[in-house]
Amino acid sequence: MSIATSAPIVSTATVSLAGKYLTVVLDNEAYGIAVLKVREIIRLQKITPVPQMPSFVKGVINLRGRVIPIIDLRVKFGLKAEFAERTCTVVVQVKLAAEQTVQMGLIVDSVEEVVTLNAGEIEPTPDFGARIDTTYLLGMAKVKGQVKTLLDIDRVVAPETVQAIAAAV
Repeated sequence: MSIATSAPIVSTATVSLAGKYLTVVLDNEAYGIAVLKVREIIRLQKITPVPQMPSFVKGVINLRGRVIPIIDLRVKFGLKAEFAERTCTVVVQVKLAAEQTVQMGLIVDSVEEVVTLNAGEIEPTPDFGARIDTTYLLGMAKVKGQVKTLLDIDRVVAPETVQAIAAAV
């Protein structure tokens, strides 16, 4: 007598998402950013404001001679802006529409760890209904009994925002 075990169905979409992710915390929720997009993690430093930017764009910093725009992910996601002892900036490489790349800093509450996810640990983004835009989500990962939201960082920072920042800097 054989016992059939059901293996999780793995789609080609989740297979392509498998890999290493830096997990960051915002308001006690964990989010994953592809490690290949992360350039460095730095302490919070003085931010120079830039006029007429969206509220989530805090301004720019001088990082070893380069001007880097800074985005507060809490504000971008509609959370109250707060800074704590572990608040830091994750510098990421964002791809623009014309295959250009630009570095940006993302303010997060804290950095957790780097996790390696296989396709079986990643599920597609659930359908929340037609009125909710989930294009900036890659999927949902199950790590150590917790669900972590995987972010498409190129879409979190909308191309029009990147262009507005580039034009102002």
